[in-house]
Amino acid sequence: MGLRRMVYLMIKEISPSADEVIIVTSSLMKDMNSKIDMYRANAIRVLCRITDGTLLSQIERYLKQAIVDKNPVVASAALVSGIHLLQTNPEIVKRWSNEVQEAVQSRAALVQFHALGLLHQIRQNDRLAVSKLVTSLTRGTVRSPLAQCLLIRYTSQVIHESGNTQSGERPFYDYLESCLRHKSDMVIFEAARAITELNGVTSRELTPAITVLQLFLSSTKPVLRFAAVRTLNKVAMTHPMAVTNCNIDMESLISDQNRSIATLAITTLLKTGNESSVDRLMKQITNFMSDIADEFKIVVVEAIRSLCLKFPLKYRSLMNFLSNILREEGGFDYKKAIVDSIVILIRDIPDAKEAGLLHLCEFIEDCEFTYLSTQILHFLGIEGPKTSDPSKYIRYIYNRVHLENAIVRASAVSTLAKFGAAVDVLKPRIFVLLRRCLFDSDDEVRDRATLYLDTLGGDGSVVETDKDVKDFLFGPFDIPLVNLETSLKNYEPSEEGFDINSVPKEVKSQPLAEKKAPGKKPTGLGAPPSTADAYERMLSTISECANFGKLFKSSAPVELTEAETEYAVNVIKHIFDRHVVFQYNCTNTIPEQLLEHVIVTVDASDADEFSEVFSKPLRSLPYDSPGQTFVAFEKPEGVPTVGKFSNILKFIVKEVDPTTGEAEDDGVEDEYQLEDLEIVAADYVLKVGVSNFRNAWESLGPDFERVDEYGLGPRESLAEAVNTVINLLGLEPCEGTEEVPPNSRSHTCLLSGVFIGNAKVLVRLSFGLDGPKDVAMKLSVRSEDETVSDAIHEIVASG
Repeated sequence: MGLRRMVYLMIKEISPSADEVIIVTSSLMKDMNSKIDMYRANAIRVLCRITDGTLLSQIERYLKQAIVDKNPVVASAALVSGIHLLQTNPEIVKRWSNEVQEAVQSRAALVQFHALGLLHQIRQNDRLAVSKLVTSLTRGTVRSPLAQCLLIRYTSQVIHESGNTQSGERPFYDYLESCLRHKSDMVIFEAARAITELNGVTSRELTPAITVLQLFLSSTKPVLRFAAVRTLNKVAMTHPMAVTNCNIDMESLISDQNRSIATLAITTLLKTGNESSVDRLMKQITNFMSDIADEFKIVVVEAIRSLCLKFPLKYRSLMNFLSNILREEGGFDYKKAIVDSIVILIRDIPDAKEAGLLHLCEFIEDCEFTYLSTQILHFLGIEGPKTSDPSKYIRYIYNRVHLENAIVRASAVSTLAKFGAAVDVLKPRIFVLLRRCLFDSDDEVRDRATLYLDTLGGDGSVVETDKDVKDFLFGPFDIPLVNLETSLKNYEPSEEGFDINSVPKEVKSQPLAEKKAPGKKPTGLGAPPSTADAYERMLSTISECANFGKLFKSSAPVELTEAETEYAVNVIKHIFDRHVVFQYNCTNTIPEQLLEHVIVTVDASDADEFSEVFSKPLRSLPYDSPGQTFVAFEKPEGVPTVGKFSNILKFIVKEVDPTTGEAEDDGVEDEYQLEDLEIVAADYVLKVGVSNFRNAWESLGPDFERVDEYGLGPRESLAEAVNTVINLLGLEPCEGTEEVPPNSRSHTCLLSGVFIGNAKVLVRLSFGLDGPKDVAMKLSVRSEDETVSDAIHEIVASG
């Protein structure tokens, strides 16, 4: 028997060709009808592996019989073979539905599991059939724990596709909840995970799942502890308050022998902890960090960064912790994660700037990574001059000129020049230091020192630096390096020098496959220049926008077309004090077409207070090469004017010869209807956080405070009401108050921002349930301008 099984395996591995199959087919068909079940099962597996459509039709009758065979080994072999054959011969396998349906009722656990998997694959393209299958099986006919796990997954899929019913009850939720009381751990966990991953899951729906996961945290089985803490970690990202009841159990897991479990427990606690628990957690983490690998340390560092942004008043203890672990042993990725975290905290928490910059200065004294040293020096050159005492960083920077390799020395020279340009009183000292760099052994260092001495000009006396010099030193390089490289390769030496202004600034769009799976956005030191600066520079190149003043805000892109249509268009709303500019980003997705004279005509009949000022067409739009067209409107000054705009994309389309790539001379005028666009009140509010809301509230004083109460009507939950008002106002939530604890009947939310006209505004929202579903809200607004306080109330009253 053993030798025979080896022969079966060899035939499967060799996979004979069509003309060779006949040699073994008759023997395998004989084994399919053998009295020995092991021969039958293996013969079915091998025969289905090597067969083609013609032979499959001949043995189909035997396979159908095998599916309902009394021996579970034979039945499973036939079902698994059916799953594989479905990929190559779907029409034949679909004829087995009755037999597979009968196998789903089998008492054998594996047969039921395989049968359910095959039956779902047969019906997977028919949503109604899948729904009926789930409906019939959730009534209790599935006994196998493995099949039950499959059924839970299929049920989640049906729930996701169906959404909520009109009554607000989620279909099949009761079934998922009943599975939490199953005797099998795997079924309980599968059901709990399915509930936590439901779209728009509420605190009430989460509670039973969180309860069973909490029990798993104290299990003696490491796999259950790991599964539970990993699921709770994911839940904590969206519903941190729902996980707080598990904090005591998770604290005991910090000392777990399994370091993966301990890391997940720590990061979950950091997401769910409150301000009072931060110091205690930091003490526990300090002892824990030395015992784990760098990959786990990075996860902990990122969680600490999120916690600091949530509770900015705790920045001192968290920044000190990051500084301490920065001095310990570790690899590049780990050190970069710490540095990135400190950089983000400096950018987002103004009070943390000076302490954070000093920590970075101390780190580069002993930093062994050239990349990190150069990036920190670059960041110092941007943020250092903005501090109250920029001179204290000069010593650290100049030390790099003597003690580092040539790359870091060159970077230090550039940073010194930025301090000299930004801080006029430091210019004489910077001149002396740059002159010393003229005697460096490296060409790059000497060239940079010469360039900056010449750029700063004068004799090093305390004079104001020219704007052009500051733009040269501080202005980000806004030309894509890919485009610059291509232009340099294509440049042919001539009497005319290379013109950097000829390099295109648009980046060719990604292929569709890459768009569907966007990578993680760079943060910290690797982050690109701010989008707002890039937009402002771009708009300044349009002559018609020259007298619009300073750009107040640019919105996120709003899609005006559906995915995978002929033309992809989104729009960015640029808000000025008296104007609004619509930037339409257009992409032609048809290779055989060239679009010319592309313009969006905007109908503002539903926006009475807006009047069109200019429109700037796009001359040419080749395939897969994004371009922009602009339309500007004038509006009342400093007023949050709202309106609705309809849009039509108009162009001349020319056919392109696919072989030569040349477009025809004659084109045809065409147009494409786009989605409507709205200017809403939130477009006039800039999200700007404050590190200490109470101090900021007191500093504004009660002079221009406006208080009123509003009824928000029936809501699904208190959290839904809070999110609706936050989105309506467009302000930045402070101190983590956007999170509503589960089962709360009242909540206070703190918001901050800047209103158009650069008036600081703070909002205190007090929510309460008035009856079972009705939500009442008290709105308190303080601002530097009473008209702004009134405007915030008008937004809520009209929204």
